[in-house]
Amino acid sequence: MSKNYLAYLFLVLAALFWSGNFIVGKFATLFEVPPLTLNVFRWISVWFILIPFTYKEIYNNLPYIKKNWLVISFMGVITISTFNSVVYFALNYTQVVNAVLMLAAIPAATIVLSSLMKIEKTNIFQILGLLLSIIGIGSIISNGDIQKIISLSFNKGDLWMLVCVVTWSLYTTLLKKHKFKFSQFTLIQLMVSVGILFLIPQYFYEKSIGLEVNFNKAFFSILFYVVVFPAIAAYYCWQKGVQIIGPNRSTMFVQLMPLFSAIMAIIIFNEKFELYHFAGASFILTGIYLSNRKVND
Repeated sequence: MSKNYLAYLFLVLAALFWSGNFIVGKFATLFEVPPLTLNVFRWISVWFILIPFTYKEIYNNLPYIKKNWLVISFMGVITISTFNSVVYFALNYTQVVNAVLMLAAIPAATIVLSSLMKIEKTNIFQILGLLLSIIGIGSIISNGDIQKIISLSFNKGDLWMLVCVVTWSLYTTLLKKHKFKFSQFTLIQLMVSVGILFLIPQYFYEKSIGLEVNFNKAFFSILFYVVVFPAIAAYYCWQKGVQIIGPNRSTMFVQLMPLFSAIMAIIIFNEKFELYHFAGASFILTGIYLSNRKVND
């Protein structure tokens, strides 16, 4: 039981750090930090931070890594060079609330994928939990007004977020399917090594269209946050949580992101805490509790 609680702690922390990533990603657009360039600097920084701690394990596991290179490379491409770049890019065209709302589709996509790949069976509690979480998210993003959900307009940024839904669901499912025998940090290091190769052209593309980065205090503050928390800490926590309790139960913790984003907006932008925030949080937490029950509980 204690191992399960440890997994829950890891997954809550991952959701918290990624929620901050959306807030900071929005700040990056306000300070005119080019989104793809930010992602390149972010992951190159991560690579240099982790290499002193991971190079020995990588060297000792070279034959095993070569055997699994294809799936590790694929995971690196869909997360490091696709998911993260698309998030920062999408935030140039949409608001944080819309972006996080799109991510609410990840649990449903993960449950479908892990069933198709015969990794985990879905139970009635997971379906119920998913529905309750979606109601909770709807309550938060609509300010408790159903009309706002009906009239919510989706733009180019929202459509780009659908790419994030597919890539993250696939990554979470593959994490459970392939239980790698090296540490979480080594897996991040290997994924980043491949991801960077696909990030470099993104950097030169932005440069070619005249988007230059200003190496000022705002840029380095944003870079510090996105390197330490959503990159190193959140990936570690997420991979550890999925390893312990599996993709279907883990993926429900993504639903905490709209809740955490709303709390951060209240703290950072002095927004008011309303009754619909409480109602939404109750539905989300009940949904996560239900989805982590077993049928014979």
